Amino acid sequence: MLKAPKVSFEWGEPGQEFVAGGIHLIGFEFDGTACFRKGTRFGPEAIRNVVYGIEGYSPYLDLDLENVSDIYDLGNLPVGHSGDADADWKQATDAFFDLAKDKNFKKDNIRVITLGGEHSISYAPIKTYLDNFDDLVLVHLDAHADLRDGYEGHHFSHASIMRRSLDHFRKGHELIQYGIRSGTKEEYDEMKERKSLMTSREQFFNKIESIPNDRPIYLTLDLDFFDPAYMPGTGTPEAGGEDFHCFIKLMKMFRHKNIVGADITELAPELDPSNNSSVFACKVLREIMLVIGNG
Repeated sequence: MLKAPKVSFEWGEPGQEFVAGGIHLIGFEFDGTACFRKGTRFGPEAIRNVVYGIEGYSPYLDLDLENVSDIYDLGNLPVGHSGDADADWKQATDAFFDLAKDKNFKKDNIRVITLGGEHSISYAPIKTYLDNFDDLVLVHLDAHADLRDGYEGHHFSHASIMRRSLDHFRKGHELIQYGIRSGTKEEYDEMKERKSLMTSREQFFNKIESIPNDRPIYLTLDLDFFDPAYMPGTGTPEAGGEDFHCFIKLMKMFRHKNIVGADITELAPELDPSNNSSVFACKVLREIMLVIGNG
């Protein structure tokens, strides 16, 4: 069972389930495999707590959330505190799969934005969308390659989310990675072999532009994609990241694409006492919601 959301966004609750035509927010408060700085489990509530200070209108996209219907906040997935990180992760992951069970995301236009939490939380939504869309493009924005087979004893780790996602790739699926500036030589060699890594803005935007407008795209966004000057409140910051203007350019391109789902991960609000990182993440969420809601 999902617990009742503390903040409903005043958009209603569809009986705690994914509904046809809906845009759903769901939190996954987990940071059990974090290896450097913990605190991302507080990310979903931090975003909710600042939402009322954010305008619904985006001057960048000239779109307003007031004109987007069927947005639901389903609260947070149940995460135990047993001391066993793998068991706690599995509990919430299974709860997501239970919600998605017997649902046809493609036919019923079910859109989900998952809020983390560390990046390992993305496994359930990514697998669900891969299972539902034979030609899905997975766009991965991150500072890290996340292609390790496991990390510090965890098969499902924040450092292995792309590896676990690739376990479920089929012939029609495609991975596009941008912003990566940290990883092992083996990870970089694999990205080079797969031709998944975009190494410049121009290359990345050209690649996005080349995607047919009706082809389904899922966005997985680790907030350390952004430079720590803009996003200090994250567990594993890496110098040399992108800025908000780059993200907005992507959102403008996404307006003409078929964005079917997304996740936003790795906000660690307590690492930024100014609260600016939470506000930044909430604005990122607004733009993604507007793009998905007006697709």
